[in-house]
Amino acid sequence: MDFGDDLQPQDGHDGGHRRKKRYHRHTPRQIQQLEAMFKECPHPDENQRMQLSRELGLEPRQIKFWFQNRRTQMKAQHERADNCFLRAENDKIRCENIAMREALRNVICPTCGGPPVADDYFDEQKLRMENARLKDELDRVSSLTSKYLGRPIAQLPPVQPLSMSSSLDLSVGGLGSPAFGPSLDLDLLSGASSALPSFHLPAPVSEMERPMMAEMATRAMDELIRLAQAGEHLWVRTGGAADGREVLNVDTYDSIFAKPGAGSFRGPDVRVEGSRDSGLVLMSAIGLVDVFMDSTKWAEFFPTIVSKARTIDVLVNGMAGRSESLVLMFEELHVMSPVVPTREFCFLRYCRQIEHGLWAIADVSVDLHRDARFGASSRSCRRPSGCLIADMANGYSKVTWVEHMEVEDKVPIHLLYRDLVMSGAAFGAHRWVAALQRACERCACLVAAGMPHLDVAGVTAEGKRSMAKLSQRMVRRFCASLSASQLHRWTTLSGPNDVGVRVMVHRSTDPGQPSGVVLSAATTIWLPVPCDRVFAFVRDENTRSQWDVLSHGNPVQEVSRIPNGSHPGNCISLLRGLNASMNSMLILQESCTNASGSLVVYAPIDIPAANVVMSGEDPSAIPLLPSGFTIVPDGRPGAPASASPLGLGSPPAGSLVTVAFQILVSSLPSSKLNAESVATVNGLISTTVEQIKAALNCASH
Repeated sequence: MDFGDDLQPQDGHDGGHRRKKRYHRHTPRQIQQLEAMFKECPHPDENQRMQLSRELGLEPRQIKFWFQNRRTQMKAQHERADNCFLRAENDKIRCENIAMREALRNVICPTCGGPPVADDYFDEQKLRMENARLKDELDRVSSLTSKYLGRPIAQLPPVQPLSMSSSLDLSVGGLGSPAFGPSLDLDLLSGASSALPSFHLPAPVSEMERPMMAEMATRAMDELIRLAQAGEHLWVRTGGAADGREVLNVDTYDSIFAKPGAGSFRGPDVRVEGSRDSGLVLMSAIGLVDVFMDSTKWAEFFPTIVSKARTIDVLVNGMAGRSESLVLMFEELHVMSPVVPTREFCFLRYCRQIEHGLWAIADVSVDLHRDARFGASSRSCRRPSGCLIADMANGYSKVTWVEHMEVEDKVPIHLLYRDLVMSGAAFGAHRWVAALQRACERCACLVAAGMPHLDVAGVTAEGKRSMAKLSQRMVRRFCASLSASQLHRWTTLSGPNDVGVRVMVHRSTDPGQPSGVVLSAATTIWLPVPCDRVFAFVRDENTRSQWDVLSHGNPVQEVSRIPNGSHPGNCISLLRGLNASMNSMLILQESCTNASGSLVVYAPIDIPAANVVMSGEDPSAIPLLPSGFTIVPDGRPGAPASASPLGLGSPPAGSLVTVAFQILVSSLPSSKLNAESVATVNGLISTTVEQIKAALNCASH
């Protein structure tokens, strides 16, 4: 159909015969103006048609016919597009059906190796019924769209894989032996697809709340600047001059920043944690502001502290998203141990440029009812906190960090972490500044490593960037897997100490993880050994065979190495086991250390995946199951080495080491977790802990 042609009667003296019709083709200019009008108004009224006829030199009847033909052609195009889309969806469903049927024919029981129990799997009839239901749903949506909307389907949600079970049964039965502790309840959360279960954020800010929150953020900014610039009357130096840590003088603070009314009351069970620290970081002030105001970058920059971060609402979008910006955010803070509860805060973040080259970022908890809606502690909040960022020479910035919280511990703090948490060091300013310095140094080193040159293993600049991207995802996954939030269901087994081995199960379907049932296990031990010595031992490939149970005592060789910090231990490595059973696998490892603690994370990858990384291709689809160690100071003052960490007397200063493993129990989401899998991971962690203690000459602790 040519909508540019109109049927017109042909004049002639032969009026008795049926008159022939001629076609009138519009000029390009006429069609261009008609098309422009059609985009604005597909159904012009009589006045609009009269105006078009005068402008284009056409009859109103021609204008009317053109729009009718154009609407008819547009409807036909939409119908063809809908048909193509539905055919593609139908083909996709058919392919999924065929793939599932093939998988079900070849499936075996993961426990005994025999044929599966019929109740645990969908049979062919169920698949056919599900397939028919999905096709009927597509047909119904298409019919409704065509009948009532008069326009094509903009976008249908992607067809999800068929759920293998509405409630996956991963409970462990028959574990009556005391060796496994209490009976386990390891049922998967229905619908959980990763190690980070879904959670609900507070509602966005209403119009009535905005003025109040803007005023709250302004007061917090003023208080932050005063705290950051205050002298010794507000801050007390602890640990000696060399340590340089400052804690808040609570009495002086209350006298200066007293709040009228009930807002100044502080319950007897509420602790105050206030600290200040400063340092130089290798990033410009504007670059740091961009990181702080973006919740995604914020979480990526601080994976060892921030387990979750979300932007709930943008109240004010300042200049270029920076100065005078005000956002409502949510964050979950953790210590990367299953025995220390997380801290969740819903808070305002306010950015202001004080003068050229000087910025301030202020945080303050919102009204307590918002935290209560999320489920956080009703009396835990962030008092005005944040940092001042001053531009320095050579791309550096000086950051002065203030951290001020009021915390009510809903559950008792474990004895191992009591000194670290009660001193305020676990979530204090010193830890934030150290983590920020490490993150900025890592970014700068990886930029330098991306320069076009080869290392001894022949890795190109693109390969290094790809390897760094994969390693960053590995570290982020590992840190998130150790969160002790309420959404993580850790179960305690007996273990090498009173902490025990904590286990958790989840069903993984994310592209960056192996698909199936994943068992996570972790424990924390105290060692009377300095952190740097433990870090050097577990990160060194030459001593790996002394603790790595899976290496079976065989040596490990470093294939490639990417430095990402000034400390020799800050690097990304690719390791290869020198035994026949590991010829097809490599180990990706990242180790990092700073003033607040250390981290060693590793994950096995096969050789084809390693080749993808080395060639510089996108590594986002490479599945990883990271395991590793976190090493932090215990927070105890020095004492004689003969004291016991859990007995009477003052124990010696040492390290808190968390050992964590992740194991793919089965690639079938519907498989059951059996006692053998739990016993295997329990024995794996216990043996690793014993070998580390023996190698560091502290087996008696």
